[in-house]
Amino acid sequence: MNNFTYQIPTEVYFGKGQIGHLAESILKFGRKVLLVYGGESIKRTGLYQTIRTIFEQNGIESFELAGVEPNPRIDTVRKGIQLCRQNDVDVVLAVGGGSTIDCSKVVSAGVKYNGDAWDLVKDGSLIKDTLPMIVILTIAATGSEMNRYAVISDMSTNDKMGTFSPLFYPKVSILDPEYTFTVPKNQTSSGTADIMSHIMERYFHNAKGTYIQDRLSESLLKTCIHYGPIAYNEPENYEARANLMWASSLAIDGITWRGNSVASSAHPMEHQLSAYHDITHGVGLAIIIPHWMKHILNDKTVGKFVDFGVNVWDIDPSLDSFEIASKAIEKSKEFFASLDLPATLREVGVTDKYLDVMAEKAAVGLENAFYPLTSKDVLAIYKESL
Repeated sequence: MNNFTYQIPTEVYFGKGQIGHLAESILKFGRKVLLVYGGESIKRTGLYQTIRTIFEQNGIESFELAGVEPNPRIDTVRKGIQLCRQNDVDVVLAVGGGSTIDCSKVVSAGVKYNGDAWDLVKDGSLIKDTLPMIVILTIAATGSEMNRYAVISDMSTNDKMGTFSPLFYPKVSILDPEYTFTVPKNQTSSGTADIMSHIMERYFHNAKGTYIQDRLSESLLKTCIHYGPIAYNEPENYEARANLMWASSLAIDGITWRGNSVASSAHPMEHQLSAYHDITHGVGLAIIIPHWMKHILNDKTVGKFVDFGVNVWDIDPSLDSFEIASKAIEKSKEFFASLDLPATLREVGVTDKYLDVMAEKAAVGLENAFYPLTSKDVLAIYKESL
């Protein structure tokens, strides 16, 4: 196990009715709030009005950045920065899922930066200060409510990039599983795939002596496998929604991969798909992951796939190693299909038009992955996924 530092400064209020802590959380930092959200769903569910009532009862002045895209755009970030500066905002409140939270993170940093916000996306080390940020989570997927990452797109150049800073951790995150009851089925399935992908990206590594991290990862994967279909078929099942929500947070907050950190493989490939085709992140990951697994299965990697097959998918350990690995990959593919996720890129409108340029972009840094990949490898995986 490698040396590591682990600190999660986010204060989490988990469970029913925890929005009761919203006012006190905001007032620690000031009375002027930028409320950031995506579409109209928080208004249809009544959450928006609940928040407005809390504001009115506590003398909190608010300004709104609405319409954050599923793949949040840098143009929207710039609008949020402008709103904060014009109104001397004290705190940013993100209400939604990963897209809204990621947008809010870069807004909070951009307010404190003299240059253009895209600079911060390209180089997180430029982030020296941020506005405090609070989250009310409504979709379990990205884990942005409890991590230091943000992903932003510039559609004018077909760039989708991840950035990170220890200053991106939200100060407070309110996690009420009931707010995910109305999440549509397709978002529940893609969210489950996203959670699993975060776990897998760090589970497949080459570090030694990481028994704790690996067993935690396996338990989180089994949680998604068990509760994902329940939440998909019974959207108001509190137990299922609660377990998926907490799995989402733990999947990428660092607890499973401190000491075994490795470059992600599927995420860079999917980011290019979203940048060029604006597809749903979790959908792209569900398509790519089984093909990535097949592509890298060999004598060097089979041992990890055996652990994956035996400990996650309960495959008979007495079988041949490659048979276990192949069955595990097939079970992963079948699980995604059981949630009605697409199995091929063509199903979501992806053609071979941009594959070469996407492969070149995605391959940057993949020499440090679990199994190193070149642009030729990435291109092959894309083609296999069509």
